[in-house]
Amino acid sequence: MTVIQVILTVIYVLLGVVISIVILMQEGKSNGLGSAIGGMADSYWSKNKGRSMEGALEHFTRYGAIVFMLITVILNVLLERMG
Repeated sequence: MTVIQVILTVIYVLLGVVISIVILMQEGKSNGLGSAIGGMADSYWSKNKGRSMEGALEHFTRYGAIVFMLITVILNVLLERMG
């Protein structure tokens, strides 16, 4: 195993754990009666969602998943060349 593969593997495992923790920290999306009653507050929070902690968690999840998939492809290509 080359040094790059070891570094990418460590990043891959750590990123997988961090993404799992971030996903568990996110709030669920409720579409029940409570959201119908609180529609006005929902519109305010949905407009400012990008600036909130919830918005930051969603952004990290999105970009973290993209990086995770890219590392998966890179590791797969590196392992195919060795084997």
